[in-house]
Amino acid sequence: MFQEAQAATLGSQLKKDGVRFAIAGYTDLHGNLKGKMVPIDHFVQMANGSELFTGAALDGLPQDVSDEELSARPDLDRGVVLPWRKDVALFLSDLYVAGEKFDASTRNILGRQTQAAAELGYTFNLGVETEFFVLKDGDSGTDNVSDRDTLDKPCYNVPALMDNLGWLQELVDHMNTLGWDVYSFDHEDAQSQFEVDFDYADGMTMADRVVIFRTMAAEVARKHGAYATFMPKPFADRTGSGAHFNMSFGDAETGENLFASDNDPRRAGLSDIGYHFAAGIVRHAAAICAVIAPTVNSYKRLVRQGSMSGSTWAPIFASCGDNNRTNMLRIPLGGGRVECRAVDSACNPHLAAALLLAAGLEGIREKTELKEFHTENLYDVDPMDYQKRGLELLPRTLEEAIDAFEADPFTKEVCGEKFWKAFIDYKRGEWESYATAVTDWERDQYLKFY
Repeated sequence: MFQEAQAATLGSQLKKDGVRFAIAGYTDLHGNLKGKMVPIDHFVQMANGSELFTGAALDGLPQDVSDEELSARPDLDRGVVLPWRKDVALFLSDLYVAGEKFDASTRNILGRQTQAAAELGYTFNLGVETEFFVLKDGDSGTDNVSDRDTLDKPCYNVPALMDNLGWLQELVDHMNTLGWDVYSFDHEDAQSQFEVDFDYADGMTMADRVVIFRTMAAEVARKHGAYATFMPKPFADRTGSGAHFNMSFGDAETGENLFASDNDPRRAGLSDIGYHFAAGIVRHAAAICAVIAPTVNSYKRLVRQGSMSGSTWAPIFASCGDNNRTNMLRIPLGGGRVECRAVDSACNPHLAAALLLAAGLEGIREKTELKEFHTENLYDVDPMDYQKRGLELLPRTLEEAIDAFEADPFTKEVCGEKFWKAFIDYKRGEWESYATAVTDWERDQYLKFY
């Protein structure tokens, strides 16, 4: 409901702080930031939904060109002043049509699931490990920023990290200005790959922050003569970029971590409710992959080999286990949370969070049990033993993932029919475009082969 007094007070404070413009923002199917900008004197009108959008102009907002326009209604409690443009404030928004929430908005889809969790007495807590590459436009367009970033195993490489500290420091300072509490950042397993870790928040806040983070990283890198890419697997011989989701439930009244346990018989530190949550995700893992690994390129990351360091660190099975990075779902050392390692940096964070949360809630409601708990290195399991060990491969291609997404009634229930169909249609088109493209590899392999 529109709070005119809150909007008027907030608008006055923003103007006093030097903000000249405000953005009513939202995301498309891909999680890319869209929106309109208004002068700060029109903030109250913007907060009341004055900014209108034609969904037919964007991916994944299923409307006909003749439909009533969508109205963006800003979330006034989660707005931010952009640290790199202090005269601009950004407010992620819920989309409305005809006075009602637009079912096919991914932020609204997540909102429905966080409300479902709240009705059970849970707060959905989420932390996201942001991995990405920062590169220069050289002769190849993919040059490393640091000329010392040449190791086959560059993980935690301090000299290369120091060479990138200019843009990294600026990015971290911006994040801390926003109160995100960055507690660690490092050079990751691939050349020119980095990870920035910051404090968890409730699911909606964190999904908004991931959208803002991607925009902010791109702006900062550009300022320093480079560019940030969240493509999951830019290089065949380097590790891909994940966006591991670390999930738990807090008691809505006390804040107590309901996933933590001192009496876990598996000694992983996870409660029964946490295991039911994980089991729900494993049950729907193949369908969820279409959302958490949403591109053709995503499935070149979800392989057991393919990096100079000797490991991809990415899951290939719908599995859960202890502090073991070969599982899709990992219970990190100390317990109290479930980490999904199949999520990559190209996902729409609101949609990814919604599907994972919904599957977990189903597992809790139905008290679903994990059939297997894996502590072994799953990369070493012989294919002949998959069935015996209760292992099911994750989809190997985007086409397989979309097939699973379409076949599982759960996805339509969570997404709503309009978005569900729009997502399938778009992703099938993306796959067909890729499948019919002729690549350099094919020409090199076959042009003069016969």
